[in-house]
Amino acid sequence: MLKIGIIREDKIPVDKRSPLTPAQCQLVADQFKVDVKVQKSDVRVFQPEEYSQHKIEMVDDINDADILLGVKEVPLEKLISEKTYFFFSHTIKEQEYNRELLQAILKKKINLVDYECLLDSKTNQRIVAFGRFAGIVGAYNTIWTFGQRYNLFNIRRAHECFDLADMKTEFKKVELPAIKIAITGGGRVAKGAMEVMFGMDILQVSPYEFLNERFDRPVFAQLSSHTYHKKKDGSLFNRDEFYDNPGLYEGDFLKYTKVADMLIAGAFWDPRAPVLFTKEDAMRPEFKTRIIGDITCDIEGSIPSTKKPATVEDPVYDYDPTTDTIQPEFSEESNITVMAVDNLPCELPRDASESFGHELIENVLPHLLGDDKEDVIKNATIAQNGKLTERFSYLQGFVDGQ
Repeated sequence: MLKIGIIREDKIPVDKRSPLTPAQCQLVADQFKVDVKVQKSDVRVFQPEEYSQHKIEMVDDINDADILLGVKEVPLEKLISEKTYFFFSHTIKEQEYNRELLQAILKKKINLVDYECLLDSKTNQRIVAFGRFAGIVGAYNTIWTFGQRYNLFNIRRAHECFDLADMKTEFKKVELPAIKIAITGGGRVAKGAMEVMFGMDILQVSPYEFLNERFDRPVFAQLSSHTYHKKKDGSLFNRDEFYDNPGLYEGDFLKYTKVADMLIAGAFWDPRAPVLFTKEDAMRPEFKTRIIGDITCDIEGSIPSTKKPATVEDPVYDYDPTTDTIQPEFSEESNITVMAVDNLPCELPRDASESFGHELIENVLPHLLGDDKEDVIKNATIAQNGKLTERFSYLQGFVDGQ
C-alpha cells in the first residue's frame, strides 16, 4: 500500500498549518486506499487526540513514506533522499535565499513537486493556494492597523482567534469613519480581502465613484489592472498584452492615492510592470494614503514603503518617504504605516489548512494517485532523479551559482 506522510513544519518562524486536516487524512486513506501517517509536531494547530479520533497514526520517523506532503520549505538537514516531496519551494523565480535548498534536492535525488506550479490544464490557473486566507487576514490586519494608529477601536489580532468564525465576531467592534479603501487585484487574495469588507458592512463602489464622489460612510473599490495602467501610445488597454508585455504600459495609480485613505495591495506584480507609486510620489502634498496593507509583500517592489517583511508578532512599521527609511510604528502623522506580514495564512491555520486540503483532495490527488493524463503533476515537478526537469531547466544557471 502506498504510504503518504504529513511532515512536521520545521522552518523558522514556526508555521502551524498542515496540508491536510485530521478528518481529511482519514478521507484520503479511505477514498484513495493509501496509508496516511502524520509526523509528530509541537507546533501544528491540530492536536494528537484529533488524529486519534480519525484513526490516523502519529509517528516520530516518517522515513518509510513514499510521498511526503508539507507546506513551507524543508530545512536542508531534514530532507530525506530519494523521496517525492510536495511543498512551496520558492525557487522558481530564482530566489537567492533558496539556492542551497534546490542544490540539496538535486544532490539527494529528491522528486520535488511545487504546489505553486500545479495548474489546471485548461485554464492554466493554480489549483491549490492559500491566497484567500492571505487576503482575509491581510485585510483584517490592515483594518486593525487603522484602529491602532488612530485609537478608534480595539479588535483581537487574527492569530488570537480560534478560527475564522471566531475572528468574524470581532467585525461588529469596528467603527470606521467615512474613509475610502482601495483594493488591488482580482484573484483569490483580493476576493479574500473583499470578504472582510462585506463582513464589516463596508460599501463597495465603482472605481469611478471612488474617485469622484463623496460618501458619509466607509467605502471600498476593487481596482483591476486596467483601472490603474494606461498604454504609453494612448491606445486602449489590452489585458493579454499587458500581462505578456507590461513594459508597453505606464502607471496611473496616483489618482487613487489622492482620495484613498487605505490601500490593500493584493495584485500580483511583474517586475517589468510599472510600480504603483514612488517615494517621490509619496512626498507630494496631495498623496493622502497613510495606511497600506501589502499582502503581496514584494520587498521594494511595486510599493516603495514595503522595505522589509513584518512578522505576526510585530506586524506593522512606519515608512518615512522623505528619508526612505523605516520608523517605529505610529511615530509621525506624516509617515505611512505599513502592514506587510509575509505569512498571513498562518494566523488562521485551522481554516487555511482545511481549505487547502480540500483543494488538494479535489484537484491534485486524483492526478497524483491516478494516471495524470493531463500532466498536472508532471508539469509541476521541478526536480527528478537528481536533475531539473525540462520545464525547469532554466534554473540550471541558478543552481550552478551563476
